[in-house]
Amino acid sequence: MPTFRAPRGTRDLLPADAARFQGLIAIARDLTDRYGYRPIETPVFEQAAVFERGIGEVTDVVEKELFRIAPRTDEAEAWALRPEPTAGIVRAWVQHGMQTWPQPVRLTTIGPMFRYDRPQAGRYRQFWQFDVEALGDPGPAIDAEIIELGHRFYGRAGVAGVEVHLNSIGDAACRPSYLAALVDFYRERAGAVPGPARARLERNPLRLLDSKDPTMVAINAGAPRIVDHLCAACAAHFAAVRAHLDAVHVPYRLEPGLVRGLDYYSRTAFEYYVTAREGQQQALGGGGRYDGLVELLGGRPAPGIGFGLGLDRVALVLEEQGMADDAGPGVPAPDVVVVSADPADTIARFVVATRLRGAGLAAQPDLGQRKLGRQLEAAARDGAHFAVILGDELAGGHVQVRDLKAGSQRLVAVDDLARELGRAVASHRHGTGE
Repeated sequence: MPTFRAPRGTRDLLPADAARFQGLIAIARDLTDRYGYRPIETPVFEQAAVFERGIGEVTDVVEKELFRIAPRTDEAEAWALRPEPTAGIVRAWVQHGMQTWPQPVRLTTIGPMFRYDRPQAGRYRQFWQFDVEALGDPGPAIDAEIIELGHRFYGRAGVAGVEVHLNSIGDAACRPSYLAALVDFYRERAGAVPGPARARLERNPLRLLDSKDPTMVAINAGAPRIVDHLCAACAAHFAAVRAHLDAVHVPYRLEPGLVRGLDYYSRTAFEYYVTAREGQQQALGGGGRYDGLVELLGGRPAPGIGFGLGLDRVALVLEEQGMADDAGPGVPAPDVVVVSADPADTIARFVVATRLRGAGLAAQPDLGQRKLGRQLEAAARDGAHFAVILGDELAGGHVQVRDLKAGSQRLVAVDDLARELGRAVASHRHGTGE
């Protein structure tokens, strides 16, 4: 028989991993609710042109990492799995006329993204991302709000030592003159620029600034800085973003080489970093402003800003920092387990547990045909606080309720069981005793 495994670059989220992810998602949902970001869900695949136009054809994402879907029919459209959510959300904004809604429109989504990338630790071909977008507001305050929201998410998740790296990459008014200066700088050093970087020089010189090639890192140390070439409007916007972040005490570091990897960014660009092993900085996520993206995808010009935070990266860093709790099999402990003296009477256990579940309790019937002692051992092992024991008393409308933690036991009428257990469980959860 063949041995089947998950595709290379993907992984199964086993119950413990899935439980941690659900915890991170719960934090994200709570924060976006409080900040007024409304949920949106878009397809996991789009017309490939949505990403080619939105992200930019001269990017690693489109050139090398886009998962294209081979059609089975004569469809004229070319499709691709989403490598990031922003382009799809903006496509939805245009398609559904969201520019007529009260502005800004705050949106959020959480889900899987896909990139045909070289697999490595914390970097998968299918990965989960927490995303927020705010469309329709050109001001610096919304930039600061989104940056602060991301920083707060990491704090709530338990990641220690997160720092914001911040830059402005200008706009259509001031970036062309900077790009000309940057191209001149690289051409003067063409002999030292590695081949792959030279190939990108004429098509997308800005991307050379975030190269990880050691040769390019050394060259870039002397490259002109875009913040020194900002027009008055971009400089004022960037100063106001920093002032807002200072006012709420979000720590950040100015990073002139930060340009982000996608073509649609303008003005504010930011990334979140944490100090990893051996003092190295590890990227967690980031985002920026994309005031030209709506127009690129066929809408009337409208400003926007957002971020994408990788949940896989967060989970990995929490493990490295020793903050990922040992969730065992990832199954939450039941409030109560229903057992019985008759090993064969699974129907009675099933009926009682179903009624308790209907009353809002986390009830688990022992559906194995084993002796009562084994059932109680399994209930204790699963972390249940209470056991409902069905015995001879059931004929008279009563059951035994055992507190597995305290070792006490009492007789309870079946008609009162859900109410009595509800009170006991609530008392236990709030730590006030029985």
